Amino acid sequence: MAEQPAIMSWSEVTEKPEVEVPEQSQPHEPEQAPKQEEVPPTVVVDDVHLIYRVHGASSGKGSATSALSRLALRKKATGVTEVHAVRGVSFVAYKGQAIGLIGRNGSGKSTLLKCIAGLLPPTKGKIYSDGQPSLLGVNAAMMNDLTGERNIILGCLAMGMTQREAEENYDEIATFSGLNNYNGKDFTKLPMRTYSSGMAARLRFSIAAARTHDVLMIDEALATGDREFQLKSEARIRELRKEAGTVFLVSHSMKSIRDTCDRVIWLDQGVIKMDGPMAEVVNAYEGK
Repeated sequence: MAEQPAIMSWSEVTEKPEVEVPEQSQPHEPEQAPKQEEVPPTVVVDDVHLIYRVHGASSGKGSATSALSRLALRKKATGVTEVHAVRGVSFVAYKGQAIGLIGRNGSGKSTLLKCIAGLLPPTKGKIYSDGQPSLLGVNAAMMNDLTGERNIILGCLAMGMTQREAEENYDEIATFSGLNNYNGKDFTKLPMRTYSSGMAARLRFSIAAARTHDVLMIDEALATGDREFQLKSEARIRELRKEAGTVFLVSHSMKSIRDTCDRVIWLDQGVIKMDGPMAEVVNAYEGK
């Protein structure tokens, strides 16, 4: 075997008296500079497309009755209309961020959230998440015939709490929502069908905010509550950002976006038009 050339280690070099390291060079060590702690990503959206296909819509025969009729008669749909709701969206969300999604109606904001939550599979592209995303929207399913009290328990169980944890969190949720003393009445004892839309939104948010989420997505939920509850919700969102992962907020209220988010994604016709710090994107959006 060929003899390897002698390689001196750094310790051997520094031990020799004739080799001295100048004192002035010792403090200058780039590798000792303060390192920023790497923030882990929580959601990665990679070239996501979502296409809705409506069969028979071009001829005005897109109803369920006409669909059953075509199946019975083994007829093909007369036409297919495609709606490209999300077009090649890509971004990375990081732990601790509160990201606002803004844009006019039909820009793909709610559809994108449903894709991230796993409720709508993308037509093309991939979505990766660290943990289970939780979607809170004004249309989140609640049992209208059950009382607020029962809905709180069921909502906690649906989020993965045990029966004991749900019962332990009940008082905090009811108090946060304010429904246990709303206009002098305890609405938690009444069925959900007696609630206004704002009261129902209070309860939905209070249940969702009772636990720490890896990724919490809020779709217009803050817009339906009164100003007092909006302030409580915004404060709770800031707590969630510190405690755990990422918060997404879809809203047409730039006041809520400014008070809650540090990053904003502006969607237009299913495409990201701008993505950056909250102030820059909101100012551009309002000045369009």
